[in-house]
Amino acid sequence: MRVAIAGDHAGFELKQELVAYLRAQGHDVLDLGAYNTERSDYPDFARAVGLALQRGEAERGVLVCGSGVGACVAANKMRGVRASVCHDYYSAHQGVEHDDMNVLCLGALVVASAPAKELVDAFLGATFVGDGRYQARLDKVLAMEAAMCED
Repeated sequence: MRVAIAGDHAGFELKQELVAYLRAQGHDVLDLGAYNTERSDYPDFARAVGLALQRGEAERGVLVCGSGVGACVAANKMRGVRASVCHDYYSAHQGVEHDDMNVLCLGALVVASAPAKELVDAFLGATFVGDGRYQARLDKVLAMEAAMCED
């Protein structure tokens, strides 16, 4: 799978570990920074991942900041992005299966490397159910987005 990944200075080390892990798992990884631990701003990286999804350059995205919250808030401002902070296995796969989540946000100060890898596996291994109530709910979300976002 083609995965866009980015993180600010607080998420740099975990992002680096995840980039190597994803590549070792056979994923095509688009590393959008940060490329060092110098102070950087999570909205810039959320935007980069969102644009990669919008342009079809990646199928899913992973964002890493200190808590995961800031990156999640910023990412969800972009059309077509459905991001969530997930620090448990169930939410990481259920968010895709029921809500068509396409960006996983992780907090490098909250979750360690080994659990983060398990969360990424759950997220990337899941598929949107896409029928019945789940599709109807997603359609409502997409209608809200269309009504509130201008091109």
